Amino acid sequence: MLSVGNCHCRPWKCRANAITIKSPFTSSSPWINTVPAPSNRTFRSLKLEISASASSKTRICEEEAQQLSLADRLRPGGLAPDGFSYKENFTIRCYEVGVNRTATIEAVANLLQEVACNHAQSVGFSTDGFATTPTMRERHLIWVAARMHIEVYKYPAWGDVTEIETWCQSEGKIGTRRDWILKDATTDNIIGRATSTWVMMNQDTRRLYRVTDDVRDEYMVHCPKSLRLAFPEENNNSSKKIPKLEDPAQHSRSGLMPRRADLDMNQHVNNVTYIGWVLESMPQEVLDTHELEMITLDYRRECNKDDIVESLTSLLSEKSDSSAVESSTFASNGNATSTNGVATTRSPGRLSSSSRGFEFLHMLRLAESGFEINRGRTEWRRKPAR
Repeated sequence: MLSVGNCHCRPWKCRANAITIKSPFTSSSPWINTVPAPSNRTFRSLKLEISASASSKTRICEEEAQQLSLADRLRPGGLAPDGFSYKENFTIRCYEVGVNRTATIEAVANLLQEVACNHAQSVGFSTDGFATTPTMRERHLIWVAARMHIEVYKYPAWGDVTEIETWCQSEGKIGTRRDWILKDATTDNIIGRATSTWVMMNQDTRRLYRVTDDVRDEYMVHCPKSLRLAFPEENNNSSKKIPKLEDPAQHSRSGLMPRRADLDMNQHVNNVTYIGWVLESMPQEVLDTHELEMITLDYRRECNKDDIVESLTSLLSEKSDSSAVESSTFASNGNATSTNGVATTRSPGRLSSSSRGFEFLHMLRLAESGFEINRGRTEWRRKPAR
């Protein structure tokens, strides 16, 4: 607020020697600061200077806005007020919906990846890689997934709007952690959660690389100052160890190969591709009556573009209302047959029709060497009545 000191003339005629500015930011007095005014400065000229300064700041803001890409200006998402997480709304498209008339787990996983990359771009990372910092790009380092855990409580349907919030934080000395929370944008109800662990790898040598302090300092400024977890409860499924699936597997599919479309910008088989491969060996009777509730994947080895992959699945447990698995179900006393590209089973039995849910173990391995690429665990619930 401006007032003219010791002067009773009209403001627009005033040529006072001092202008008194009432402000809480002065150092000499908590409210009054006196600034000498040149003799030729009128109150009107001061108003014009203030207006010119505001116009200059407006032009600077407009120039900064013009430097943003069109995608940045149109993207329906942004950083949270604290700057440590990122939120974005997604409308489920028709091509993201499967036979259940809801989004597939692959579509959900792709959205998680999309919002994570948008978060990285919003803070200046990931210009030529997934969430890579400037130091990482100088050293040809990239992030690769070590573990992914997704839980979906209600799948969104075609046309539904889903809000996804994500944030990252440090995970020990060799990696970083990223979490997500999915909400129905209409009701604000939580419909899913996810968490992941990532490690650094040299893009040229394909060897793992320890996270150095300079890289950690670059991304930690954008992380919550205190630990924040999508799964804060004790003994949650996200931290459970996955036991190795033992041969012979009860269900298998062979002849799986990466397509060109499965490779990402790092010449790496996309993480979502592994989810699809895992589900290829699921028994059809489960897919007909149940939907995926939870999936955990441990990424153990990189898959190259010319590799041939086998997908293996075996039942771990069954939740039944009345009876356990029928005695003949998933018995591993049959002879395996190798059918290229076709799922095969070692058991003539069927799953109990009264089952409320199932838990399966999974493994992806290289067909030629038998080396393990990925191990996983899934939980399935009965499909809701529609």
